[in-house]
Amino acid sequence: MTVTATSVDESDQLEPKAAPGSRLARLVRLVPAAVAALSGVLLYVSFPPRTLWWLALPAFACFGWVLRGRSWKAGLGLGYLFGLGFLLPLLVWTGVEVGPGPWIALVVVEAIFIALVGAAITAVSKLPAWPLWAAALWIAGEAVRARAPFHGFPWGKIAFGQADGVFLPLAAVGGTPVLGFAVVLCGFGLCEIVRLALESRQTRVVRRSAATVALLSVAVPVVGALAARGLVSDKAEDGTTTVAVIQGNVPRAGLEFNAQRRAVLDYHVKETLRLAAKVKAGKVAKPDVVLWPENSSDVDPFADAQAYTDIDEAAKAIGAPISVGGVVERDGKLYNEQILWDPVKGPTDTYDKRQIQPFGEYLPMRSLLGAINKNWTTMVRQDFSRGTKPGVFTMNGAKIGLVTCYEAAFDWAVRSEVTDGAQLISVPSNNATFDRSEMTYQQLAMSRVRAVEHSRTVTVPVTSGVSAIIMPDGKITQKTGMFVADSLVQKVPLRSSETPATKLGILPEMALVLIAAGGLGWAVAAGVRGRRAGDV
Repeated sequence: MTVTATSVDESDQLEPKAAPGSRLARLVRLVPAAVAALSGVLLYVSFPPRTLWWLALPAFACFGWVLRGRSWKAGLGLGYLFGLGFLLPLLVWTGVEVGPGPWIALVVVEAIFIALVGAAITAVSKLPAWPLWAAALWIAGEAVRARAPFHGFPWGKIAFGQADGVFLPLAAVGGTPVLGFAVVLCGFGLCEIVRLALESRQTRVVRRSAATVALLSVAVPVVGALAARGLVSDKAEDGTTTVAVIQGNVPRAGLEFNAQRRAVLDYHVKETLRLAAKVKAGKVAKPDVVLWPENSSDVDPFADAQAYTDIDEAAKAIGAPISVGGVVERDGKLYNEQILWDPVKGPTDTYDKRQIQPFGEYLPMRSLLGAINKNWTTMVRQDFSRGTKPGVFTMNGAKIGLVTCYEAAFDWAVRSEVTDGAQLISVPSNNATFDRSEMTYQQLAMSRVRAVEHSRTVTVPVTSGVSAIIMPDGKITQKTGMFVADSLVQKVPLRSSETPATKLGILPEMALVLIAAGGLGWAVAAGVRGRRAGDV
């Protein structure tokens, strides 16, 4: 078959035609916008608690179809619609207790980053091997979102929707950037395969080089994921430890539970004492390590004698060290803290949360927001301070890395614990303020990705659920229900080897950002040359 170049590159060649000015023509012009928004919704549906991870591929295929060959201005608008379709339903939980205002504001801001990516993709879509440059641009956009504004918001990274997918082993190769890149590349590759197939039917011409690149865009991520399965293992390297995850529950859902700090502490003490009774009766194995969730003791045990006594009683009853999630004031500063509580020595070590949540644990632009609406400042009366050091507790010989709740979304926060010697990761969390929303399942999926990324057992103790124990291969072996008091006990492997992702750290992300910059630079230079040639 003869192979020749063709100019059939613009996406509008694949759209229905209609007479200019007609009602049908106006409707046709709305098709790309509708497809962009619905593609974003499709991407949302691929995320937990659903296990439809594969829907991310057609979502990006459709997104690529509406962007390819368009102007950057069109890409900006279509990208924004895609971002709204994706983020509006994904982040609806942020307004569960505070109303739709903060939810809408967050989505409006975060969708701007996706709009800019959309504009950039339109530029590289005219280059050879455009799926490669476009996928790299998406990851570059995620890299920016994870860092700005207010120290970033990585929620919605494509990798976090792939905990049940075939691409998951790639997390061990290069972390969330490589995993996300593979999914997006595969989606854009599917778009190019379909486009070339339709083009060949119209022109009777097959562009073999373009077809080869399109096929490789799909095949390489899949083959790479299958090859990476050898990096995934749940075998013990440093023996085992028996962990107990305590979920004490809260008096009721919502922000009000913070006013009932004593009750929350009592619930976790009671559940630990209940577990101790089961151990004494021989019904459950004695744990070596006991893990409480974030905010399990919002009563400062260093300032409240009764809280100190209650926690100490629980530690002595279970006969094992407890990692207690507390709110502690020290030197006039407030900290979200994990406290290592020894049954004999009492509190011996602490870890202060480093990645604190804007508008939840501290209020950016406090004076400005207070001037606009004083009620906003009352929601966060005092800002939490940031910790500065990784948190790895030695508990009965096992090194437990602490990643408190929101921190699990940040690559650096999890990796730092592993490079600091953690043989097991714990993600103590408090999701009670988000009721029964999808938030807890989205966060649980993050922990599953982290387990594979660093080849570590991950425990997730949560105040109100879902608490879980996750093996280094990302599989959940035990989990609780929501808003019930419960405990999980299991012997789990301890591991100390580092995956390529752990060793490489930020390097894969930097490489993808450089690829994105190279593709965008090429596209801009080509556009400038084309305009100059047209002026001659």
